[in-house]
Amino acid sequence: MANTVEWIQDSKISCKNAIGDEIIMDWEHGPSPVQLLLQSIAACSIVDVIGGLSQREVKRAWIEIEAERAETSPRYLTSLAMKYHVEGAVPQKLVERLVKASHEKYCSVSNSLRKDIEITWQVEIHS
Repeated sequence: MANTVEWIQDSKISCKNAIGDEIIMDWEHGPSPVQLLLQSIAACSIVDVIGGLSQREVKRAWIEIEAERAETSPRYLTSLAMKYHVEGAVPQKLVERLVKASHEKYCSVSNSLRKDIEITWQVEIHS
């Protein structure tokens, strides 16, 4: 899993994977590295949830995520609160099982965080 991160200028960074796919990050005028980490946690988890709902009718799904960080350096994440929203004909209990499995087993991003981080979540189904 090779990647390259290169400072371009000012507050801009180029992030490329091994095949050249690129994301330009600007820590002053866009998401910061920690915000991108939070978004990556949510993206990784929503992949697991949508994959588990592939036989269901899902119109839309999104995650709201809030985090707290340590007050002193290194300002690591201390807690995450995630709210999963799924719009469609899906059972609440199924989505809850998928979210739990995502964080306990499948989401490599959330499972790469410190073990003392508190991750809480809730599910809201929209008909």
